[in-house]
Amino acid sequence: MTQGALTLHAVPGIPLVEPGDDLCALVLSALDQANLPLQDGDVLVLAQKIVSKSEGRYAFLNNVEPSPEAHALALECDKDPRHMEVLLSESREVLRRRPGVVIVEHKLGYVHANAGIDRSNIQSDDSNPRLLLLPENPDASAQRLREALAVKTGAQLNIIINDSAGRAWRNGSLGFAIGTAGFEPVENRIGEQDLFGRALEITEVAVADELAAAASFLMGQGSEAMPLVLIRGAKLRPSNGGSASLIRDRDKDMFR
Repeated sequence: MTQGALTLHAVPGIPLVEPGDDLCALVLSALDQANLPLQDGDVLVLAQKIVSKSEGRYAFLNNVEPSPEAHALALECDKDPRHMEVLLSESREVLRRRPGVVIVEHKLGYVHANAGIDRSNIQSDDSNPRLLLLPENPDASAQRLREALAVKTGAQLNIIINDSAGRAWRNGSLGFAIGTAGFEPVENRIGEQDLFGRALEITEVAVADELAAAASFLMGQGSEAMPLVLIRGAKLRPSNGGSASLIRDRDKDMFR
C-alpha cells in the first residue's frame, strides 16, 4: 500500500440539516458550488451530526422517564437523570464513570464517552431540551448515500461517517470512523515485507480511522460548520464489508 499525494478539501455550503433532508442533494449542491466534481475513488467524509440530523435521531428529554439505574448514574456523574436514561438505552455496558463523563460500550460496539450523545451545535428548546444520537446504522447510512451518489454522478465513491472520541492514555479527541462504504476500513498487511525483507507479523492499518482523523482536522469541533470533506488520492481496497472490522473483539480487548 503506497500513497503518493493526498488532497483534502473542506467543502462549504452545507446548510443546517433538518430531519428528512436529502443528504445526497445537499452534498451534490455543495460540491457543485465549490467546483469539485466527483471522480472514481474519491472519499467523502461526513460528520456524524449531519447524518443523525437528517435521520431525525433526536431524543427529547421531556419524553424520557428515568429508571432507578439512570438516577443512580446521574448522581455519580453529576448529570441529568433523563440524559442518563437515554445513554443507557444507547449502550450495552457502562465501562467507566466519573463526574462529567461516562464511558460506555455503545450498542453498535464503539467504546467512547457518553454513547456519542451530543448537545453541541444543535438547536434546542430550553423548555424541552433535545439530544442528538448516533445514526441507527451508520454503515447502512453510508451505503445508501454511496448508492444515491452513484446514480446521480456515475462515480464509484468511498464514504466515511466520522465522529470524535478520546483515547486511552492520550489527551484530546480525534476523528474516527463509525460507518464506511466502498472500501476495506482495516487493511491487513501481515506477510508483506518491511524495508529489510522481514515479514510483517501483526501489522493492520485502520485506514478508515486515519482518513476520518485527517478530515476531522478540517471539519473542526466548534463553529466551523464544515461537516463535509472530500479526500482525493487515497488508494483503497474495495469492499462491501462496512466498518465492523474496526472494532476489536472483546476477548482481545486488553484495555477494559
